[in-house]
Amino acid sequence: MRRLFPVTDETVNRTPGEAPPGEGEGGVREGSGGDGAGGVGRAHLVDREWSPAELAAAYAYPGLGPRGAAGAAGSGAGSGGPEVWLRANMVSTLDGAGQHDGRSQPISSAADMRIFGTLRALADVVIAGAETVRKEGYRPARARAEFAELREAAGQGPVPAIAVVSASLNLDFSLPLFTSPLVPTLILTGAAAAPDRIAAAEKAGARVVVAGDGVGVEPARAVRALAELGHTRLLTEGGPRLLGQLVAAGVLDELCLTVAPMLTAGDAQRIAGGPSVAVPQRFALVSLLEEEGFLFSRYRRP
Repeated sequence: MRRLFPVTDETVNRTPGEAPPGEGEGGVREGSGGDGAGGVGRAHLVDREWSPAELAAAYAYPGLGPRGAAGAAGSGAGSGGPEVWLRANMVSTLDGAGQHDGRSQPISSAADMRIFGTLRALADVVIAGAETVRKEGYRPARARAEFAELREAAGQGPVPAIAVVSASLNLDFSLPLFTSPLVPTLILTGAAAAPDRIAAAEKAGARVVVAGDGVGVEPARAVRALAELGHTRLLTEGGPRLLGQLVAAGVLDELCLTVAPMLTAGDAQRIAGGPSVAVPQRFALVSLLEEEGFLFSRYRRP
């Protein structure tokens, strides 16, 4: 993996495969503790597999250093950072397909999955739509030893909670996502959800969070409800319908988009669906990584 953006003199002047000067053994620059969340160290210009710590630093939430120095709340208190931050992680082919045969795995890669795991390790909660949970076979988040110290320093539990967005609560509560998570699975739903399904969810060990007055979930209320539970570093993995709702509601702060060097044709969904917004929302590119032709971009709300 190598960093393509932000651009530095080293990026422009170095030929492909050329190791920049001043690096120690293993491609790590001597005298450098890494480039943190936003800097560009020379070691990041070499095409090599990045360590979990380097990926965590590259994808750190705003206001948080690579060791979660902003405090347990994750709100950036004292640093001028935001109180809550919602990022999305999605993958798309060159021709705009957000999945193939109904799943994202065929258009993913090993590097994409490493970033997927890193983003989960940094989050307080992972939000997913019920259809995505069913299609992708969601399981509870697993504890990762390489991120344990970082999560502890940030005041986080061993794993992020999984929050399922569902109006109908038409979910199989016998699955491990509900029966054996390290932290209780959350279900975001509306106040008009069927009482018997709420009871079934709670009996299975899930925590039901009301985030809407009707049968559905209101995105802004969902963000507030999760923040009130102490979850301020939010990550959504879609699917397209949920991401489209978040975009339309104007609550998405950041998009981490993997562009796969593949063409699929067909009629697969884009990464975001639903009604279009009145005026296209402009986001700013803050980072671009590359490995084996896959591009890993980060865009933020200006």
